[in-house]
Amino acid sequence: MLGFFSNAMLRFLETYPDQEEQMDISIVIVANAEGNAFNSNSSKYLHPLGGEPLISYPWQLAADLSEPPPLLLVNAMAASPLQTWAAGRARCVRWQDALPLGETVLLLYGDAPLLRATSVRAFLTNYEQHAVSAMNLVSGAGCVAQLLTATRFQELQASEESLDAGLASLEATLVTLEDAREGLRIHTRVDLSRAEKLLRQRINMRWMLAGVTLVDPATTYIAPTVTIGRDTVIHPHTHLRGKTTIGMENALGPNSIIDSCTIGNRCRVTASVLEHAVMEDESDIGPFGHLRKGARLCRGAHMGNFGEMKKSTLGPGAKMGHFSYLGDTTVAANANIGAGTITCNYDGAHKHPTEIGKGAFIGSGSMLVAPVKIGAGATIGAGSVVTHDLPPGSLAYGVPARLKSTKKD
Repeated sequence: MLGFFSNAMLRFLETYPDQEEQMDISIVIVANAEGNAFNSNSSKYLHPLGGEPLISYPWQLAADLSEPPPLLLVNAMAASPLQTWAAGRARCVRWQDALPLGETVLLLYGDAPLLRATSVRAFLTNYEQHAVSAMNLVSGAGCVAQLLTATRFQELQASEESLDAGLASLEATLVTLEDAREGLRIHTRVDLSRAEKLLRQRINMRWMLAGVTLVDPATTYIAPTVTIGRDTVIHPHTHLRGKTTIGMENALGPNSIIDSCTIGNRCRVTASVLEHAVMEDESDIGPFGHLRKGARLCRGAHMGNFGEMKKSTLGPGAKMGHFSYLGDTTVAANANIGAGTITCNYDGAHKHPTEIGKGAFIGSGSMLVAPVKIGAGATIGAGSVVTHDLPPGSLAYGVPARLKSTKKD
């Protein structure tokens, strides 16, 4: 399969280049060009690309190239929102500030998200091989990176020219970027959509080459923060977001959203939404299921169509077939949750827990009014409203549910 792609294509598709020895160089990310083309109340550098802020891509590039945090060069309009994002990541500075610089300054641009570390390393090598005081990395879209001595940088700062004018007038040796797609600068939302498509192609190709099947790459959306095990199959219109970790041999989608979740091996997700949840090995959900924050499907658990879980655990081998809601609930192994079962966990002021024991059977259409405990092996008849704890092996039914002495009664 590798022979099908040119070397340039494979280099472009590479998302996370190998780490090399950190370089002793000062990196400045230029993030001052807000403009009005975005027609937005937010900084363009904070608009999402692949689920992450636009500015995070050059920031990650800088982190790949050099250990010290980069300097983030901003103007007055952009300073406040970017300073909030940069906290703990980078130091925001202004054009006329005295900056702590090494001998060489690398200027990256906050609106050039597709530039790769391998291309910049080649640019650095080119700069070191030529005795010049300034060098620009350019593409058809213009300049995407600049190298210059700290002395030249400080001379530009000392001039009366603005940042943009000073950098534009810089006399420098030009080096052309091999893959022009990396040089895309984001000036409008149209540019942002182009970058989204190119980034998606890059990420999707990387995972396909790593052993993941994408049935339709054009309708598969994988954030750069996601990891996927081999032999997983991803069906059309599936979105993988946030810091999601997916194991091997899973079947995901179609029409699913998985955000900041952990999924084990040999799991199945069909037309469902998962948020900050966990699926252990060989569990499955859907169609039309919803796992909210704090939900967990243990090994071999099954959650069918039109079910919802929040801060709840469905134990190993437990089943919740359809049309049920579990909130603040712990279900032990091999229990059965009948259709239409609701845990009534909220009394209007506080949330309360429900515990369902191992092998318990909850009949269809039942309501469990929390706080309540259902013992192991207990059975609840269909349509019951349970307001009190039930001991192990017991039988209860009715509205309100009444306890029978044994299941034989």
